Amino acid sequence: MTSITASRSTLSDAARRRMLALPGEPMLYARWDRAVFIHYAADAVALQPDIPFELDLHEGRAFVSIVAFTLSRMRPRIGGRIGEWLFKPIATHEFLNVRTYVRHRGESGIFFLAEWLSNPLSVRLGPRTFGLPYRFGRLAYEHAPDDGALRGTADAAEGRLAYEGEVRGLDFESSEAGSLTEFMLERYSAFTQRRKRARFFRVWHSPWKQTPAEIEVTADTLMAGTGPWWKTAECIGANYSPGAEVWMGRPHRID
Repeated sequence: MTSITASRSTLSDAARRRMLALPGEPMLYARWDRAVFIHYAADAVALQPDIPFELDLHEGRAFVSIVAFTLSRMRPRIGGRIGEWLFKPIATHEFLNVRTYVRHRGESGIFFLAEWLSNPLSVRLGPRTFGLPYRFGRLAYEHAPDDGALRGTADAAEGRLAYEGEVRGLDFESSEAGSLTEFMLERYSAFTQRRKRARFFRVWHSPWKQTPAEIEVTADTLMAGTGPWWKTAECIGANYSPGAEVWMGRPHRID
């Protein structure tokens, strides 16, 4: 197991080796572009009953993050141009996820409380393939680092999320080793459960190049349905990243 106090490159390198140790990995390539992370401290006692895996705590505290980004050019590892053409209907669209931090059998990762996508076809495929809690939403992002402005909206049957703000600077760096930012950003495994069927899949990317951001959430009714944790949530900060090239692994069952 890799300690959270390990260096940034060690975390990423270990994740790459772990993924490549499994046959047939990675399954997909993609980019996650113009990512906004909004972080909350959460009451672990209120959060844990809704999470089927052990919460991963940082200095005794639990955390939940809202992540808004654009998926682009998703394609299979095999198949070349034909494979990329077949994936074109689901290759590029907006994502919004609400995730917390968990551990399973000594491995740290994330668990999604909810995810909204702007692509109806992907909404149908994700739960069946990966066990992900996909829902349809109308997502609109204006993440423009050239002038530092950040704003986004998500409208869905469950409610609305809106935020606006700006980045603090345009110097993008990896998270400091052992920091809370590294704890929340540098995650390379995802654990899911749907209809009592538990699964995991792994991802790999270079360490996120990011900068702190000032974000104000101006509408939050979308969050109310993600669990009782929201009633006592405390926003503790935000980050912005121009994006990363990503490998995504296949889903594996957890016995």
